[in-house]
Amino acid sequence: MTFTVHILPSGRSFDVEYGESVLDAALRHGYAFPYGCRNGGCGACKGKLLDGSVDYGTNRPPALSAEDVSRGLALFCQAHATSDLSVEVKEIGEAESLEIKTLPTKVTKKEFLSHDVVRLYLKLPEAERIQFRAGQYIDILLPDGRKRSFSLANAPHDDALIELHIRHVDGGDFTGYVMDELHEKDILRIEGPHGSFFLREEAQRPLIFMAGGTGFAPIKGIIEHALAEGLSQPMHLYWGVREEKDLYLSELPQKWAKYLPHFHFVPVFSEPTASSGQPGSARTGYVHDAIIEDFPEGMEKFDVYASGPPVMVHAGFDAFKKHGLIENRYFSDAFEFQTPKTK
Repeated sequence: MTFTVHILPSGRSFDVEYGESVLDAALRHGYAFPYGCRNGGCGACKGKLLDGSVDYGTNRPPALSAEDVSRGLALFCQAHATSDLSVEVKEIGEAESLEIKTLPTKVTKKEFLSHDVVRLYLKLPEAERIQFRAGQYIDILLPDGRKRSFSLANAPHDDALIELHIRHVDGGDFTGYVMDELHEKDILRIEGPHGSFFLREEAQRPLIFMAGGTGFAPIKGIIEHALAEGLSQPMHLYWGVREEKDLYLSELPQKWAKYLPHFHFVPVFSEPTASSGQPGSARTGYVHDAIIEDFPEGMEKFDVYASGPPVMVHAGFDAFKKHGLIENRYFSDAFEFQTPKTK
């Protein structure tokens, strides 16, 4: 059984198979719906259901609130059509413009950036490159068929190696393997690029970047790309971590802020210790609260890019929307940590 999905405002349409999510069908037909985690946690694939009905199974996805449903919104990565549909989605371009590749990579460098964050540099085979937009992610393909998703921390112009920032997750078998067992010259298979978290270069609006933990990785790539492209609008980076020791690579945004008059960096510590240093203009509390405090005039004129734990991404969206943010000017990548493998 198939249903037809009509897309507004483009007027295009595609068929979705029984048991296939609306997002999967759109991507299969070459339509670039926005998306991030693809497991219902981040909300990046949210759009309006204008006509028809969808089913989510037994549980509503975590990124789709009751208020969203009442407003006619749907989460297309989890929505299965039960009739023909009309949906409103702001497409981001043709999906086929970036080829998704599956390739082996060699670990050329492994370095500890902090007590629980490792940076990997992966080298692709000779004459191979992955074309990607700054901020997208790749999947690492495990031997048992599972996938682990990690954001690209480098910018597209600097693509000789793939840069990943991987934080150890308690109980995470793969991140434990990366920390303790993975060695330089080991081989990892990857697939990508994926995701719609990337810089909208055509917009000349002031930019706010909100990172949580290793959510700094894709934002680093986006900022480096923006600087390489010569974007000159004001840029504000707020980076939330527990305490000063979790602020890895802090010298990089500090350097941007020192030499670029339009760039501003504010670290935010949620659980500072008495021994924690506070570099520069560091603040305490929740990172989204610090942003609201700094822009009392409201956030209507800004584009916001948020990356990190889902609780931070969702809290930021709710708070900023109440503070004047235009809803479709919030771009996010919520890091869903996979559960450990069961034995």
